[in-house]
Amino acid sequence: MKKFAVAALAFVALVAGFAVPAEAQLRVDVTQGNIQPLPIAIPDFIGDPSGAQIASVVRADLDRSGLFKVLDPKSFVEQVKDINTVPNFGNWRVINAQALVTGQVQQQADGRLRLDFRLWDVAGGSQMVGLQYYTTPDNWRRIAHLVSDAIYQRVTGEKGYFDTRIVFISESGPATNRKKRLAVMDEDGANPKFLTNGSYLVLTPRFNPTAQMIAYMSYIGNKPRVYLFDMESGRQEMLGNFPNMTFSPRFSPDGNKVVMSLESGGNSDIYVMDLRTRSVSRLTSDPAIDTSPSFSPDGTQITFESDRGGSQQVYVMNADGSNVHRISFGGGKNGTPVWSPRGDLIAFTKQAGGTFRIGVMRPDGSGERMITDGWEDEGPTWAPNGRVLMFGRTERGGRGSSIWSVDVTGRNERRVITPGSASDPAWSPLIQ
Repeated sequence: MKKFAVAALAFVALVAGFAVPAEAQLRVDVTQGNIQPLPIAIPDFIGDPSGAQIASVVRADLDRSGLFKVLDPKSFVEQVKDINTVPNFGNWRVINAQALVTGQVQQQADGRLRLDFRLWDVAGGSQMVGLQYYTTPDNWRRIAHLVSDAIYQRVTGEKGYFDTRIVFISESGPATNRKKRLAVMDEDGANPKFLTNGSYLVLTPRFNPTAQMIAYMSYIGNKPRVYLFDMESGRQEMLGNFPNMTFSPRFSPDGNKVVMSLESGGNSDIYVMDLRTRSVSRLTSDPAIDTSPSFSPDGTQITFESDRGGSQQVYVMNADGSNVHRISFGGGKNGTPVWSPRGDLIAFTKQAGGTFRIGVMRPDGSGERMITDGWEDEGPTWAPNGRVLMFGRTERGGRGSSIWSVDVTGRNERRVITPGSASDPAWSPLIQ
């Protein structure tokens, strides 16, 4: 099995004597529902031929966020020849650019790539960011995502999410003999890789906090069990030798525990396993179906779905199983809850009126609102900054499934390109 370790990468701040204001005026407020995208110019990075590819990925990242209006390079009236020279800002104002990114890529004697880039405030005439990265040539896409993250963070004040991965279920074949394989790709859909061969069914994959381990449900030997997949070695390991079905796994924020559902006698309850000791604790004991648990980012609470009240609804309890209380009261059936990394919202799937939609609400159940309007949207997953979600969408008539992203405000809905049909995405944390 091929290894999927992340290549090493280093960066330092650029110090070139340019003015870097403590608080630049150029800022996008991502908390607003309707945002005017920031016009930004990103010429091809000079130097090594890979500079054009890197700049292209940065353009695509920022455009995909919906917060930036990436200007057409054909409109540029100035050609960047030296990133260590202050740009002629008038030449960029004339095309209405408010921000400018310049970069240079050089191959070092040891074979590594060195990338230097600067983010400029065109109106203010000052540098906002200057960074330098070193990495191997085959890791150039990751450098591009890190540049995008740095720009996003400097302009919005919040961390980016481009240097991440998505684990998902790749689907192929006829509906009567559907093949489902565990797969992983970059956040933008690039570098897709299959982790299983499709000889057995896999479902509900979830990353651990280091993005090096995946928990998922598999029907290996026709017995539904929770497994762990090590991204470094390709090794798969069954999580416990339970006599009955286990499913819906998810890691704790510290990565030391996995919370999951365990079925017995037609009833499922929520259990948690300590991965260090392999000890198991039962958290719920209700004659109903309790499933889809998700920890709060501080690890003190768990949200889950249950039909203990007569219909599928979202509940919250303490991490030890105490203080169970229902939080969804907005009508319909509600399930697959996932706590935001910011702790401020819980995303969920609502089934009502013959459709499935993605919604969000506060942890106390207030402020419920729908952010998608598809026919069958389900299984939300959060970007590590808590501002964007991905979800699976099935077309009417079961004509295939796909992965989509949407801003937490409900704007900027976009399809994520995958190799064939895909479902059940799960977002990794930022790669370390």
